[in-house]
Amino acid sequence: MKDGTGKTRRDFLKGCAIGALAMGAGRYAFADGKVNPPPAASPRSKVVIARDPSLYANSANPDPARVEKLLDQAMQNFFQSPDPVSPWKKIVHPGEVVGLKVNTIAGHGLSTHPVLIAAICERLQQAGIKAGNIVVWDRTEDELDRAGYTLSTNSNRVRYVGTDGKQVGYDDTEFVAGGTKTRLSSLLTRTCDCMINVPILKNHEMAGVTLALKNMYGVNDNPNKFHANNCSPGVADLNLLPPIRSKFRFIVADAMTSCFAGGPMYKPQYAWKYNGLMVATDPVAIDYTASQIIEKKRTERGLNTLAQAGMPANYIAVAADAQHRLGTNNPARIDLVEV
Repeated sequence: MKDGTGKTRRDFLKGCAIGALAMGAGRYAFADGKVNPPPAASPRSKVVIARDPSLYANSANPDPARVEKLLDQAMQNFFQSPDPVSPWKKIVHPGEVVGLKVNTIAGHGLSTHPVLIAAICERLQQAGIKAGNIVVWDRTEDELDRAGYTLSTNSNRVRYVGTDGKQVGYDDTEFVAGGTKTRLSSLLTRTCDCMINVPILKNHEMAGVTLALKNMYGVNDNPNKFHANNCSPGVADLNLLPPIRSKFRFIVADAMTSCFAGGPMYKPQYAWKYNGLMVATDPVAIDYTASQIIEKKRTERGLNTLAQAGMPANYIAVAADAQHRLGTNNPARIDLVEV
C-alpha cells in the first residue's frame, strides 16, 4: 500500500499531539479507555476527509482496492503514520474484543458499505486483533442482512450480529439520559471492550444530519424517546452516557454514497456519490463538518438550508455546550484536512 499524503486546508497548530486530541473533553478515548475531564483550554480537533473520484469507476459498488487505499490514506494522514497498520495499533490492543458499530437502517442503498468493513477488519487483524474478537453489529439482524452483511456468530471468524439476535439483547441496567430511562445493547456493555463508530453520511428528516453522534440511536432500546425537538438534546444526552463515552475510540465515517435530503432512508433522487471517507476522534467536530457538506450540496441543488426546511441540526451545538462537552463545533478549532 502507498502512503497516504494530503494537503491541509489550514496549517496545523504547532505542537498539537494526537494524544491530546484523543483525550480531550468528550473526544473518544484511545486504547487506555479513559475519559478525562476537560482541560482549561480545549485542544484542537482534527477531521480528515479522503476522497477518490474514481472510487466507483463504472460500477454500482465501490472498488475494494480503492476503498482500502482510501482508508489507508485517511488513517495514515490522521496519525501521521508511514505505514497503514500503525494507526490501528494506537486505537486497539491485542486481546481486546473490538466492536464496529455500523448503520444499516436504510438497506443496501445507503448503509455502511461491507467493503469498508472488510478493509477495517483486515487492518485490525494485521494490528493483532484476532478475527473472532471483531464484532460487526447494529440493532437488528434483518437490517444487517438487507445491507449486504452475512450474519455469523462463529467465534473463529469476524462476527456479524444484531442486538436482537439470540443470546444478545439489551443490558438490564437502566441509564438515565436527559431524564429518559434507556437500556443499552449488551454488545456495547458486555461483549466488546472497545468500539469503532462506522456511520454513514446522510441527511435526517428530523435531526438534519446523522453521522457519528446520531449513530448511537442504534445502541439503545428506545430511540423513539429521543426524537423530540429535532432530536435535541436527545442525541447529546444519549452520547453522554458512560458506556458510550468510555468505549468508543474512533470514527471512520462512510461518505462514499450520501444523501442531502429525504434521509435517513434511501431515496435515489436525493443520493449522490461523495466518494469519500471521514475519520476523527471528535464526534462533534466530524458531525459539524458533515453538516457543512450536506448544506453545500443542498445549496447546489437549489434547496433550502436544513433550518429553513424544518430540520435544523441543533443537536451539534448542544453536544458541544458546557453541559455536554462532547467535542467542538467551532470551525476555528477544527483542523480540516483533505486528501
